[in-house]
This record gives sequence, structure tokens and C-alpha cells, in this order.
Amino acid sequence: MRNDDSPPPPESGSSVSPDRPWFTRRSTLVVGVAALAPAALAGWVLTQAFAGSGSDGARSAPLPASHSALSPGQRDAKPGSTPSASASTSPSAGTSTPAAAPAPAKGPLTGKTVVVDPGHNTGNFEHTGEIDQQVDIGTGHKECDTTGTTTNSGYKEADFTLDVSRRLRTALEAQGAKVVLTHQADRPWGPCITERARIGNEAKADAVVSVHADGVSAGNRGFHVILPAKVKGGGADTAKIVGPSRELGERIAGNFARTTGSAPANYLGSGTGLVVRDDLGGLNLSTQPKVFIECGNMRDAKDAAQLTSPEWRQKAAQGISDGIVGFLGG
Repeated sequence: MRNDDSPPPPESGSSVSPDRPWFTRRSTLVVGVAALAPAALAGWVLTQAFAGSGSDGARSAPLPASHSALSPGQRDAKPGSTPSASASTSPSAGTSTPAAAPAPAKGPLTGKTVVVDPGHNTGNFEHTGEIDQQVDIGTGHKECDTTGTTTNSGYKEADFTLDVSRRLRTALEAQGAKVVLTHQADRPWGPCITERARIGNEAKADAVVSVHADGVSAGNRGFHVILPAKVKGGGADTAKIVGPSRELGERIAGNFARTTGSAPANYLGSGTGLVVRDDLGGLNLSTQPKVFIECGNMRDAKDAAQLTSPEWRQKAAQGISDGIVGFLGG
């Protein structure tokens, strides 16, 4: 390729005399190029405006508002608003047109708040000193939290509860509910049972469900729902929530059995799938309707086969959701 700074060779048949000084010919060339540059630039700008700037020459489609390339300011932009300068994407990320975020689902739980509490935390196994601290549950003292159980093959209850809780959140949001999880294993351990109760109380939840799985001896099978007893002492006073909590528990038990095909526990609850307890801080300290559900026995091989199945866990989440909808949505 010819270097632009070298003089052009004389063209065959050119009228320019070989004896004519080079700088005179170069000046003429420069003037001609300078005259053409503004028109070329204007044409390029118009081409870009109408054809887009994609690398293949095709117009780039705008990204949806949920696309990860958008900044938080663009994702949150309201319809008809103008994004601020801070909301623009970086040059390396490209540009896109902000779109309105999808409207929340409408359903029987629109306007309702549900708190879902995934029992335990996988990090508790490495933080036994912290979770062993005693906390006041109103009627006495108890450990801040526990490790939870595992199946014989090592599948942790904390992994099970978080998976079902996330599936439950999705199902409830599809019905229009606002869903708050007490944690998502995004902390090294806990939270303590006192904090779990406080999260539901401060959210003014219309219903709170704590998800668990049992760890008793093999041969004991089935699910059960734990209801708060009527207790009063210290920071505990369940008088106002005993009635609605029982209704919530009954709704969940019936729908859980129907959706999963599981039977009520054969080792407690007299076949009803309902058990009342006064020794659980998460229930004692709640001011909102709340229940625990033990979805099955992780130490029984047949129950464990269900608990480790993603398909069955989806049914479990749906059964719990249906019970909550029945309780809150009528």
C-alpha cells in the first residue's frame, strides 16, 4: 500500500508537466480533499442515523429493560421519563433504549405481603460457636439457630429449604404477592430465630411460613405443619395469632397433601398433619400469622428420595403456595 506522504507517480497521459514542482500538485490535491470532507462526513452521519451502527450494518434492536447490560437507572426508568446522565451505559457496553419494567403480576394476593423463612443456613456448620449463643424466646432461652439435618447421602436441609423457598416465592409472586425471604444464604450463618421473627413482624406480613424438613429415625414418614401455642412471657404473646395461624396451617396441610401426594406424618399429630408447639422462638415471637412446615423426614430413604427430587420440590412449593392463596385470597 502506498504511503500517503510520498509523492504520487506521474500518470500516463497526464497533462501535468513532470517539471512542475511537487508541492504545487500536492497543494491542489489537499484543497480538493478538504472540499470533499464535509460532504462525506454529513453523508456518513445520515447513514448512521437511518441504518444504525451495528457491526454488520443492520440496525441493532433495543435491549429489554431487564437486560443485564442496562444500568440500574435505566432499568428503573419510568415510562416517559428521561434517564439521567448516570443511567447511561458505558461505551464498552453499547447503547440501548430503556423500556418500561414489566408490571407486577395481578392476582388474588395483590396487595398482600408474605414472608418466607428458609430454615437454617448451610454456613451454620462452620459457625457453631455463633449459632449456639442463647437467645430469649419469651418463654425461655434457646440456641440462636441450628445446623439442621441432612439425608444419609449428605443433602443438607438448608439446601432443601432454600430451594423450596425460592420456588415458593416465584409461585406467590405469580399470584400478585410481595414476597420477602428472611435470607438467601447470602450471609455466613443464621439469622437467629429472633431476627427471623422480627423480619416477619416488621414487614407486617399477612402470612409467614418457615420451611423445614425433619430428621428423625427411618420409618417415620410424612409431613406436618407446626402451629403456635398460646403463650405469653417476655417478648412473646401469641394470643392474636393462634387462630389465624391455625387456619393458615390447615389450608397448607390440605393443599400440600393434595399436590405432593404425601401423607400426614405417621409419628405425630395423630394423622392430622398438625402439631402445636410452644418451644419455637420463631413462632413465640411472631406477631403475624405464622406456621412451620416439616416437608418430610430426611432420614427415611423413601421420604429422602422425594426431598432430593427437583420435581417433587416444585410440587411442595406449589402446595404451600396454594394453601397461602386459600388463606389470604379466599
